[in-house]
Amino acid sequence: MSDKILYSYTGIFDTPDEIIHAAEKTSEYGFKKYDVHTPYPLHGMNKAMKLPPSKLGYVALVVGLSGALAALLLMFWMSAVDYPIIIGGKPFFSFPAYVPVMFEVTVLSASIATVLTMLFIFFKLPNNAHPLHDTDYMKKVSSNKYGISIQAEDEKFNEEQVKIFLTGLGAKEITAVYYDNDEINHKHKILEPKFIGFLLFTALLTSGVSYFVLNKLLYMPPFDWMMEQDKLNPQATSTVFADGFGMREPVEGTISRGHLPYLFKGQPEAAEINLANPLPFTKPVLEMGQKKFDTFCSPCHGYHGEGDSRLRGQFPNPPSLHSEKIRNWKDGRIFHVITDGQNVIPSYSSQMTTEERWAVVNYIRVLQRALNAKESDLK
Repeated sequence: MSDKILYSYTGIFDTPDEIIHAAEKTSEYGFKKYDVHTPYPLHGMNKAMKLPPSKLGYVALVVGLSGALAALLLMFWMSAVDYPIIIGGKPFFSFPAYVPVMFEVTVLSASIATVLTMLFIFFKLPNNAHPLHDTDYMKKVSSNKYGISIQAEDEKFNEEQVKIFLTGLGAKEITAVYYDNDEINHKHKILEPKFIGFLLFTALLTSGVSYFVLNKLLYMPPFDWMMEQDKLNPQATSTVFADGFGMREPVEGTISRGHLPYLFKGQPEAAEINLANPLPFTKPVLEMGQKKFDTFCSPCHGYHGEGDSRLRGQFPNPPSLHSEKIRNWKDGRIFHVITDGQNVIPSYSSQMTTEERWAVVNYIRVLQRALNAKESDLK
């Protein structure tokens, strides 16, 4: 054994209490480079060994915060610099909308960095050789025994004194552990040709099986899960109808259940004459109208309805809602424009309910009254 390099001396203990006591005494003696091995985690072992907190937490903190900041800056740059556009009344810097993405990037980056740091820095992969591997000591402490290993690199290590120390602790089967040739020469066993070949074979086998399953097997009965069935995809031809069209217009004169069609489609004058606002000027109605106006109307009309679009020339600015023409419109005419659209203004009947559209009309009247106040309003 004289030609081999000593790694450590190990001792075996029979009970958890014995190994806890041994760890406390080893720490008190002043050993720094030693380790304890048990078949399962023991409560209080960290305190007995006087272990400092793991440095992995600092890695997770730094990388996680870096990921959150990078996600924030990237989303801000995309929405406010590269392609600035107001959507649904949101500002360019819409921080609440960024929070879910920032959270996910923080967790993902911190977890990946923690695992990689643990594997390649703390565990020193790809080198997976260790003197304790395949020893009788490791076989016992991973089954039903408890052990301690004091390394020869420790400043206070003395071979004879360590053997006496372990004997004094009540250790059984005190044995010396030596480096093998691979560890001395720093050879990485994980990079052996046969292991690399195994990885390549596994990659090819996994890729082939995945390709067959996803591109072939799932299209075969009974695994196609009704993929081929009697149905018509959008814009597909049909052999059922004489004209060959699969997409059909609704039967003339019918309406969907629970849906009342807009009676004045394309008839703004008729809507102005026949429609009356059913909602009163109450605080809840005006709050609802303001919320919907700010979301759907303000990007083009501005928050005060003055036609000062916030879309920076991406669309032509609409006329002011405070012109004499629009102020003289009846509520039904404004409701018609919101419901049916006009010129470049699209219909908002799918975005707002009938009640919400009437509430927007009331809020527009409030804006008109505020910016065009009469002398009597000031008394």
